Amino acid sequence: MSLPRIAVDAMGGDEGVRVMVEGAALARRSHDKFNFLLVGDQARIEAALEDHPNMRGASEILHCEDVISGDEQPSRAIRRAKTTSMGLAVNAVKEGAAGAAISAGNTGALMAMSKIALRTLPGIDRPALAALMPTLEAHDVVMLDLGANTEADARNLLQFAVMGAAYSRIVNGFEKPVVRLLNIGTEEIKGTDALRDAAACLTAASAKNEGGLALKFDGFVESDKINRGETHVVVTDGFSGNIALKAIEGSARFVTDLLKQAFTSSLRSKIGFLVSRPATELLRHHLDPNNHNGAVFLGLNGVVVKSHGSANAKGVAHAVTVAARLLEDKLTQRIAHDLNELGTAALKENGNGTSSGSEALA
Repeated sequence: MSLPRIAVDAMGGDEGVRVMVEGAALARRSHDKFNFLLVGDQARIEAALEDHPNMRGASEILHCEDVISGDEQPSRAIRRAKTTSMGLAVNAVKEGAAGAAISAGNTGALMAMSKIALRTLPGIDRPALAALMPTLEAHDVVMLDLGANTEADARNLLQFAVMGAAYSRIVNGFEKPVVRLLNIGTEEIKGTDALRDAAACLTAASAKNEGGLALKFDGFVESDKINRGETHVVVTDGFSGNIALKAIEGSARFVTDLLKQAFTSSLRSKIGFLVSRPATELLRHHLDPNNHNGAVFLGLNGVVVKSHGSANAKGVAHAVTVAARLLEDKLTQRIAHDLNELGTAALKENGNGTSSGSEALA
């Protein structure tokens, strides 16, 4: 049985058609259920398909020459949604011609188009951008929001927690993922009113609906503990989340560049590199962003995955696999079910929006 088709914006990203098609082909080698709607310049796509015969019978091409540029304002991009490869890929999900859309193009434009075309699920005010990051444990950590919403109130944070937990259950297999809110400290008195309200609501919901709520709320987490592996889902607003993400990525690049300098500084260092190469290769693999590529816009009536613009074919293949897995495991249905469970536990609370967190769920 084939999965619903995956619409690929073949024109997005730094490398465009060649890498997007190669990535889709690489994903299909390990999962022959994949079928694709490749959106972009037909001549260029057909040329790229010449190197990937496994894609011929599994792909349909939707011709489109117009592309959203990386620096294009979302407001302008929206007006060109019906004529661009990105917009047509998202519209294919709206029309039921595909089950998911993938693009490596302009993030703001993709979010704006997706929100307008697909709308949010009932009970979700704003979609959130979620991504996987490596940890010291065998599993990745889900973090959201990473830039879709620069501000978030307690109600938004609660919805993010539910969506992030549903995503973690699919990609990491946890029955009840450990969810924490990103804060400047772990004490209950720390943080903004929105954080404390959201924490109070999640604590109350967990206590009242321990058997049905598919997450375990465990208070706050500081940014230096995100990658320890003790937390399965980290929830924050898009402003703080994007800063934390960039800081983590920058630190990873700093460490790898520092090691590279150290290992090439002298003949003895070069010999030491050869001896320790298995360990350094493991580190490189663990920190390679292509092994974690594929951020997801959670909370929409459909699956939309954002591939990093600089991702190579392996990275694109990972994003394709993420999209397919979310389709297989019915992400949107899980989120809807979990929102209902949260509502059963907490939506009936009464209050005036103080630290009890009740207003956030009203």
